[in-house]
Amino acid sequence: MDMILAGRVAPEQLGAMLAILRYRKETSEELAGFVEAARDRVAAPGVAVDLDWPSFADRHQQLPWFVLAALLLAENGVRIFMHGLAGASSGCVPTSAALAALGLAPAESLDAAARTLDGDGFAYIRLDAYCPELMGLFSLRPILGVRTAANSFARMLNPLGAPHLIQGVFHPAYRRPHVESCRLLGQPHLAVFKGGGGEAQRNPEKPCLVATLGDGGASETRWPAILPGSRFAWRDEPRDPARLARLWRGELDAPVPQAAVIGTVAIALLLLGRAESPEDAESRASDMWAARRRDRFGQP
Repeated sequence: MDMILAGRVAPEQLGAMLAILRYRKETSEELAGFVEAARDRVAAPGVAVDLDWPSFADRHQQLPWFVLAALLLAENGVRIFMHGLAGASSGCVPTSAALAALGLAPAESLDAAARTLDGDGFAYIRLDAYCPELMGLFSLRPILGVRTAANSFARMLNPLGAPHLIQGVFHPAYRRPHVESCRLLGQPHLAVFKGGGGEAQRNPEKPCLVATLGDGGASETRWPAILPGSRFAWRDEPRDPARLARLWRGELDAPVPQAAVIGTVAIALLLLGRAESPEDAESRASDMWAARRRDRFGQP
C-alpha cells in the first residue's frame, strides 16, 4: 500500500491487485497494514478528539441525518472529528452538502480542523484535503466497476487518534473484519454496525446489531427497533439537505429520521461510556434531542 500511495506501481498492477482483493476479500491483517501505510502519509496535529466519525459512503439513498447526531453530541461536549469523500454518486447528498446547508464549511487542512475543534467541538474535512493519495483509489471505482479495499480501510484511518471510533458498513459481513483490524491497530474503543448506505446511521425500523471493541474485548449488542413496522421510505424522500435544518429547528414532522438521529446518538453514548445500557443511552439521547438549541441553525 505504501508503494501504491507513492505512485510506484503500474496501473495494470494496481487494477489487478484491487480486483483480486475484491474477489477474495481483504483479510483483517491486510486492512490494518493498509491503514498503517496511509497514516504514514498524514501529518496529524496534536489535538484532543473524543470520537472519530468516518463518512465514506457515496451511494446512500437517504439524507445524511447522522450529521445531526454528530452535531447534537458536539453540542453536549463530545469533541467529534468527521472526515469523508468530497462528493457522492448522482442522486445522493454528500456529507459536505448537508453540512453546507447547516452553514458549516469543511476544514481545508488538519491544522484548520484542529482549530475548528477547539472552537466548536466539531470539525469535518474531506479526504482529498488530508490524504489526496488515498482519494485517488476512490476515483477508480467507476473504472473498475466495484468498490475497492479503500472503501473499508479509509473508515479506520482515525487520523487524529481519537480513542473512540464509530463506523457504518454496507454489508453485515464487514463488521467482524473491521473489529479485528481495529484490534490489530490498537484502537481502544469501536462501534461498527450496518447503517444506511454504509454510513453510521441507525435504521430505526429494524433491530441493529452493533459490534464493539472496549475494555472487555470484542462483543456484540443487539439494539431493538425503535419504530418497528415503520417505513423510512428513502426512495420517496426529497433529496433536499435543507430538510436537516428544518428537522433540527422542529419545523419538519419526520418521526423516522428523528428516531434515526436519536438512535445513532444512543449508540455513540454507549460507546463513549456516557450511558449504562442501550435503554439508558436511548433515554439520554432523547433528552438531549429535546433540549437542543433549536435556533442554532437558523433560516439561511
